[in-house]
Amino acid sequence: MIKVVLCDDHAMVRRGIRDTLSEAVDIQVVGEAGNYSEVREVLRNCPCDVLVLDINLPGRGGLDVLASLRETGSPIRVLIVSMFAEDQFAIRCLRAGAQGYLNKAGDPTELILAVRTIAQGRKYVTAAVSEMLIENLSDPTPESLHASLSERELQTLLKIASGKKLSDIAQELMLSPKTVSVYRSRLLEKLKLSNNAELTVYAIRNELV
Repeated sequence: MIKVVLCDDHAMVRRGIRDTLSEAVDIQVVGEAGNYSEVREVLRNCPCDVLVLDINLPGRGGLDVLASLRETGSPIRVLIVSMFAEDQFAIRCLRAGAQGYLNKAGDPTELILAVRTIAQGRKYVTAAVSEMLIENLSDPTPESLHASLSERELQTLLKIASGKKLSDIAQELMLSPKTVSVYRSRLLEKLKLSNNAELTVYAIRNELV
């Protein structure tokens, strides 16, 4: 039996994933979490084989969860299931330690296949990501400017692009407004931009939101 823990901040999304996985007789959901702190606690108390994880969590995000698992040498294998476009986030997540990546808009039956695949010790990506990886190998393209952003900088960019104020971002990420301002300044420098409007346009043009 493949034991799975779900981590997504939307209860309805978790229910949809749980219902999909329940169709497989060899998969059992043993725990659920809605944020970084909760998933750390659940993983301590509910041994599992696979963690199905969203990137965009309140506070510390999915990439932070991956970093924590890597630092502790955890054997848990991670499948990222996210709303973000595969061509922008799949490779980033795989590099960060995930074993698979799926878009939430994909075919639900693919979720079961992905969980089974990574539980067997293999990687799982969609045909679109596979093609993208092959194209990059045969004809490497320069990395986009946002590829150099840290997890916190990327979270800040996405929240600014969604129209949120720095004070709101600070509250959501559980950081001080001063710290968020520092991240914003780094964003502007790394992306060679001047203001929030340009950050928003950049995020839209690069299909980050």
